[in-house]
Amino acid sequence: MKRMTRRAFTVTALSALTVAAGTATARGGPHPAADARGRSTVTEMRGMWLATVDNRDWPSRAGLSAARQYGELVALLDAAVRCRLNTVMLQVRPTADALWPSPYEPWSQYLTGVQGGDPGWDPLGTAVREAHARGLELHAWFNPYRIARHADLSRLTASHPARRHPDWVVSYGGMLYYNPGLPAVRAFVQQAMLDAVRGYPVDGVHFDDYFYPYPVAGQFFDDDAYARHGGGFPDRAAWRRDNIDRLVREMAEAVRRIRPGTRFGISPFGVWRNASSDPRGSDTWAAVQAYDDLHADTRTWVEEGWIDYVVPQLYWNIGFPAADYAALLPWWAEVARGSRTQLYVGEALYKAGDPAQGPAWRDPRELSRHLAFAAGHPEVRGHVFFAGTEVAADPAGAMARVVADHYRQPASPPR
Repeated sequence: MKRMTRRAFTVTALSALTVAAGTATARGGPHPAADARGRSTVTEMRGMWLATVDNRDWPSRAGLSAARQYGELVALLDAAVRCRLNTVMLQVRPTADALWPSPYEPWSQYLTGVQGGDPGWDPLGTAVREAHARGLELHAWFNPYRIARHADLSRLTASHPARRHPDWVVSYGGMLYYNPGLPAVRAFVQQAMLDAVRGYPVDGVHFDDYFYPYPVAGQFFDDDAYARHGGGFPDRAAWRRDNIDRLVREMAEAVRRIRPGTRFGISPFGVWRNASSDPRGSDTWAAVQAYDDLHADTRTWVEEGWIDYVVPQLYWNIGFPAADYAALLPWWAEVARGSRTQLYVGEALYKAGDPAQGPAWRDPRELSRHLAFAAGHPEVRGHVFFAGTEVAADPAGAMARVVADHYRQPASPPR
């Protein structure tokens, strides 16, 4: 998800604004509660993403033995516990494949190196069991439409649904996707993802920011689908947004029906729209807008309460001109205010200490400043860090700074 696979737009970071760091208070971030004995406890989201696409976080490489894969997995879960986190978003369907024995899609190539190759164990089932044994929630993270990080349909295993239904597939930007404009595609991807919800006691179902593909030079070829299914919409963009809205609403309803108590959340790109495009938008001038470019109306999903939680990826430093963390977080807090959707904030731990990211990220206190700033906004109910590798290794000491400043005691995830 290195951010090359989750998303990066050009970073030329300038110096950070100074925000006093300190332990988060009950006004924002942690929310006080009490246990059965009346002792003070803390309730807030403290999560980490664990990406499997391209073996980003886990397994460290394809083809490891089941024992090695298991050992790496529990080590990452143990790292989450050491950092006093309480939730792991594990990517279990990175490219129209599965990290469980799915009757709909092949085993992921990121396990064995061969798509469809049986790894000899059940990673999702094991992850749920081991997370729960450590007091962690496990949210199953799915990518709805991405099929392959290449454009050659013949490279997919012969039984792959995309090969059986090539009319469902589009090639764009050197990758293969299921076409979101086809009702049959929407039905199938939900069926494939919900198989995991039926089979495992996951605490959450999670989507990231991939809906319609991020724009690249060229065109997303959905002319035929639009001609067949776009009647009644004022333009193609409105039709595309409706396709994604339908996926979100239908998936939310199905999760609640199949496994009551399991939450459905999304971590969208951090900018819905810029104020220059829409007066309701944020004071940013980021190159990408989720509403216009990904056809993801993330603001509506929150305000209408279609999703249980939202984790906007606010992957910029305080003071970054194009998309200032200090401008975006209050905007999202305002959107979430009064809705049933809980707001958590996606944090770019992977940028900490990276000299290519600019001076702000070379300061290990940058992320701690983020949490201190968020503490002044009661709508913010926690943070999620990208990603597991950096939580465990913490090469710049940024995660240790967050723990020391803000996570001095354990916390329960919000419900």
